[in-house]
Amino acid sequence: MLHENTSADCLDTVTTGTEDGAFQRKGHSTRILSPEEVERLAKDQVLVSEFKQLKLEKEAQKNWDLFYKRNSTNFFKDRHWTTREFEELKACREFADQKLTILEAGCGVGNCLFPLLEEDRNIFVYACDFSPRAVEYVKKNSLYSTERCKVFQCDLTKDDLLENIPADSVDVVTLIFVLSAVHPDKMHLVLKNIYKVLKPGKCVLFRDYGLYDHAMLRFKSGSKLGENFYVRQDGTRAYFFTEEFLSQLFKAEGYEQVVNEYVHRETVNRKEDLRVPRVFLQSKFQKPFSKVLVFAVPTTKRRCTDALPQALTDLTA
Repeated sequence: MLHENTSADCLDTVTTGTEDGAFQRKGHSTRILSPEEVERLAKDQVLVSEFKQLKLEKEAQKNWDLFYKRNSTNFFKDRHWTTREFEELKACREFADQKLTILEAGCGVGNCLFPLLEEDRNIFVYACDFSPRAVEYVKKNSLYSTERCKVFQCDLTKDDLLENIPADSVDVVTLIFVLSAVHPDKMHLVLKNIYKVLKPGKCVLFRDYGLYDHAMLRFKSGSKLGENFYVRQDGTRAYFFTEEFLSQLFKAEGYEQVVNEYVHRETVNRKEDLRVPRVFLQSKFQKPFSKVLVFAVPTTKRRCTDALPQALTDLTA
């Protein structure tokens, strides 16, 4: 049976009447399933064959390219909510007119990139995507300017970001509805890659599908690839995150957790009297500052070479 955590440190904060007509709350509790939903998930235990799973992994780029060929730039809405949800995009400036460098990892056709460029004139954005076709759509957009952004094709699980971005140079990384499309066994490679270009003390802003999201419960039998991992009819894949899994994933690559919580949204279609429960995971993880060992300066007139062994002994004592 599924239970909701109601301890004091897990209470949800509630926000009603968001811009798109949805009701929203944030917190650490998972969504409560109906008995019918529990039964449906319990019955869906048959996994896609190993042969097909290997084929899906091999053809992942091809399937996303075909997705953008079919849908062009029309499938996803522009994400004007990004700066509202992630105050870090504004708050991380050390002084008012500081120019920020942002990496949008998995930019798609620019639904987040271009609203950011319009809202903040004092940023430079690196943006990359798995799909060459998506990258071309970005470059053809009238708002695209090489003076304000650099867009390139990249498989974040194997292509080194350092080939396009200097090390320790990025103020903020956005990872929005991207990691869920990557095989769980390779997700750590994405985080390791991003870590190299992020400045110490700066953050990755994450948002993606959460456990028991409406989309997860809509998959038909025969779509399951593994625990919380599914394939759509077009061959693209989706993973549904838990707080615990994501936290362990980031911490294993050296990040520190700042915020990690579920976002529960109930979208209401009043015309059809339909309520759709959406669950996302919204998080912030920080690259820690480097730890520097400081040696005390000897106060006696002994040579430094004489004092060094004692200093090392004191550090290891």
